[in-house]
Amino acid sequence: MAKATAGAKQRTGRQPKNEWFIVRNSPVHGYGCFARKFIPKKTRIAEYVGERLSHKEADKRYEDADPDDNHTFLFIADRKTVIDATRGGNDSRFINHSCDGNCTSETEKGRVFIETIKDIQKGEELGYDYQIPRDKEDPPDVDKTYACRCGSPKCRGSMLWPPMKKKAKKKAGKKAKQAKSAAKSKKTASKTKAKTRTRTKSKSKSKSKSKSKSKVTKAAKKSGARGTRKAGKR
Repeated sequence: MAKATAGAKQRTGRQPKNEWFIVRNSPVHGYGCFARKFIPKKTRIAEYVGERLSHKEADKRYEDADPDDNHTFLFIADRKTVIDATRGGNDSRFINHSCDGNCTSETEKGRVFIETIKDIQKGEELGYDYQIPRDKEDPPDVDKTYACRCGSPKCRGSMLWPPMKKKAKKKAGKKAKQAKSAAKSKKTASKTKAKTRTRTKSKSKSKSKSKSKSKVTKAAKKSGARGTRKAGKR
């Protein structure tokens, strides 16, 4: 398993120098990337490259890794592909996480690019939100393992994506109950109204109801893994 120090040594003579930034020790974590010169907002500074694996292959590769090691060079390109920058990666893999970064990750047709979202001064460290997804099997202290040290006033204390707020769940549940109650009341009122009509009209309305009920649409919402780092080791 390649560590950050080993990865830094492997950079020599293998990858061309990046026009926009250099790699050196970071006060945030291990190695980091720092602007060589002024970088304007909306500048594409690098492509995140490396060996392309399936999610299953990536998980298998690092299944024996130390669970307390929060180094990650894995990047989710799409729902099927993960980029492992320890194999054939470039200096972009050393850009550290920041809860309020000056960069962002963008995916285009399965390729991942790092772009600036602010003007960056010479010598300033680059950073972007890793947005590492949470998992149901995460241990209770997972936020401690993936603790963030970006130092931003907006720091959430973790490189992981924020957990869903309980209040939001309760609010959603309350709205669902209200909607269900309203639908039930509407259905009851409709039935009462139908009874006052002739038998022929009542049968016709009942048949129409059954038909419309069978047309309930299914909202299958699947969140795309877009521009997010995957929990793994570097």
